[in-house]
Amino acid sequence: QVQLVESGGGLVQAGGSLRLSCAASVTIFNIYDMGWYRQAPGKQRELVATITSGGTTDYADSVKGRFTISRGNAKNTVYLQMDSLKPEDTAVYYCKGSRWNIDYWGKGTLVTVSS
Repeated sequence: QVQLVESGGGLVQAGGSLRLSCAASVTIFNIYDMGWYRQAPGKQRELVATITSGGTTDYADSVKGRFTISRGNAKNTVYLQMDSLKPEDTAVYYCKGSRWNIDYWGKGTLVTVSS
């Protein structure tokens, strides 16, 4: 069983930055496809950014140019650097790991962007 723990959320003013971390209980580098998702109040969960086991990244149009997904030097960590934050980025952010069509989710971290 893979456990994922997100951290780094908080309250930030519009235009500010936050870096989210996702720590996995296993080595994920080159093994798991990883992703960040978010769910705003009253809305469905949506994809924010992904990074494949091979290192290919992809982003939702709404965050392109502002967010960056990366893997840490420690082989069990994924980051989401969020810059130029907007109030509409307010949501609970979740980390997901996938392998062999099995998905593992963290419990999420809350990001609140004030205007």
